Amino acid sequence: MNELEGQVRNQVAQVEAQANAARNEVEPESARRWASEAQFFDKLADAIGEVGPLPPEVLARYLESPRRIYEKEFRFRLLGDLHGQKVLDVGCGEGTNAVLLAMAGAQVEGVDVSPRLIEIGNLRAAHSGVGERVKLHCAPIEKVSFPENHFDVIWGDGVLHHLIDVLEPTLERLARWAKPNALFLFSEPVVRSRLLRRLRGYVPIHTDATADERPLEENELAVVRRLLPDLRERQFEMLSRFTRFVLPLHAYERANTLRKRAADLIHLADYAALSMRRLQPLSGTTVMWARLDK
Repeated sequence: MNELEGQVRNQVAQVEAQANAARNEVEPESARRWASEAQFFDKLADAIGEVGPLPPEVLARYLESPRRIYEKEFRFRLLGDLHGQKVLDVGCGEGTNAVLLAMAGAQVEGVDVSPRLIEIGNLRAAHSGVGERVKLHCAPIEKVSFPENHFDVIWGDGVLHHLIDVLEPTLERLARWAKPNALFLFSEPVVRSRLLRRLRGYVPIHTDATADERPLEENELAVVRRLLPDLRERQFEMLSRFTRFVLPLHAYERANTLRKRAADLIHLADYAALSMRRLQPLSGTTVMWARLDK
């Protein structure tokens, strides 16, 4: 273990102890849920392997000229200039987004329940040269605390559907931590139609999931819209579900030119199709963004 890894692991040991103490303070059902989530994502972390800096092609894709046809690139287009901005990465996971946001100029704090993912995220930030601009916390979202009116951006990548039982109080907490006019930006799996539920049995999809998660449905989306009245949405992932046949493991950056162009065409067709309102219920992912009026 080198000196950098030793420092990061000492930091993670401290935040893990804090997270364990926090979990012990919540109600038994909440403690069970967070322990289950932490165990699930710790196992995923063990498969990540050696951690290094983000590859240059990943930085170029999201920070130089992100396109609107891919949902994550679309979100980075929405962010604008992040220099001098404070960003909260909710459900920060293994730190890829936190590092990208920091490389874009932001000061980033992240929160996640998995100690192993927090360790990897801190290592990734250090290896990428942004360790001083990334601070990751290991704690349940119900117990972590930040100053009020502190963040310019609240970012979440597939996290709200893990928080369905506490969705409304979670969004209320996030609103307290956000500055007036802060940008809320989330990407979430959704299911809006019975037809889509049937298709899930025939189309190969990612099935690894925690026991308590499921895609957001209309009643949960209504909660988000009520608490963020300025909410706008853009739908993704109808035809692009078939990209997995072109890009195994979604490894776009490592694919050859022919596979990239095929994936681009699929996503371009998907973007055009989901611009039609009547097809939007067939989407599998929604990007949601709003400015907080407070």
